[in-house]
Amino acid sequence: MQNVSQQITALQDVNYLVVGLGVTGYSVARYLLSHGYRCRIQDTRDIPPFLQQLKSQYKIEFRARALDSELLEWADVLVLSPGLPIRQPGIESALTMGKEVIGDIELFARLVTKPVIAITGSNGKSTVTTLVGEMIAASRRSVAVGGNIGTAALDLLESDADYYVLELSSYQLETTFSLRPAIAALLNLSEDHLDRYPDYEAYIDAKFRVYNNALQSVSNFDDPLTQHDERDLRFSLDANADVEFRLQQDNGDWLAHGDEPWVKVDELGISGRHNWSNCLAAATIADAIGIGKVAIIKALKSYRGIAHRSQWVAEIVEWINDSKATNVGAAIASIEGRDRPVILIAGGQSKGADSQNAEEQGKDGFADGRRCRSNAQSMAGCDPD
Repeated sequence: MQNVSQQITALQDVNYLVVGLGVTGYSVARYLLSHGYRCRIQDTRDIPPFLQQLKSQYKIEFRARALDSELLEWADVLVLSPGLPIRQPGIESALTMGKEVIGDIELFARLVTKPVIAITGSNGKSTVTTLVGEMIAASRRSVAVGGNIGTAALDLLESDADYYVLELSSYQLETTFSLRPAIAALLNLSEDHLDRYPDYEAYIDAKFRVYNNALQSVSNFDDPLTQHDERDLRFSLDANADVEFRLQQDNGDWLAHGDEPWVKVDELGISGRHNWSNCLAAATIADAIGIGKVAIIKALKSYRGIAHRSQWVAEIVEWINDSKATNVGAAIASIEGRDRPVILIAGGQSKGADSQNAEEQGKDGFADGRRCRSNAQSMAGCDPD
């Protein structure tokens, strides 16, 4: 396997056009410029958020205009920010011209030399991603966590970690082709981002790209749509499921590895039935890469979750901050994860999902016969895509 310096050298004789200067574009531009790549940056805004920071660090070529023929002729590779859709005239023109269109995760995949754990799903990604990171750290191995959460993927390469744990959105997966995860996990599927995708089927297809080239797949037994193939490692809240990690009733509820109870749910650092599923998913992933029982249990007991994700606030009435529940499925899972009556204060955009009929759709399926979730309670968690 080539080392990073050899791979950088192999990729330098290319003209890179960074499309969009948001958080991801800033990370991409800094990486390319710091390693001597030929790079231009394009954004339709005159002064995008990170322009001044970038100018203070490097001499840059910035174009504040729409993608045009001059930019496309110059570029060999367009590195597209995940917030920008592929289905737009400039990008479609680039593809027609034979230009390569990738994202930051694809560039990361061409450079990384250590095992990568790739985690996606409609909900639960941030919780499971950070929890897996805690489990690896508890085993005294170095780990870098990021992607769609926290640190951008290319910035993680500075750490030279033993493992890289990436939360990946459907947007990032659209432009990723050569990532070879040691473990790829699809936690659950429910309607989301239908303002970007032509239909639910297209959204599911984008999510399934996480399994491409993976050495091992992890899926959710309780959500059959997530299954990759019969070799998947699986987790379940069904005590009777024949899976790697499941819920077990034995004088209370336990998270169990096969038939062996490991930790009682009352001892977990995060609460709610949806979070039991998140914990089972994280344990399945960590166990698959050889993280031991002691480290997994230590992390499960100490992990307190992330801000705004079913975050305990105070108990006068029990206030739960779930502002990261940015789709209907996430809200349903969080509500159903509570064992006391819920007063819901909610608002926001539906992003194309049918919020009025969401619960019935989750239970009964969609009338048009497209792939759909079979049970609204089967989701693992509540983080946004």
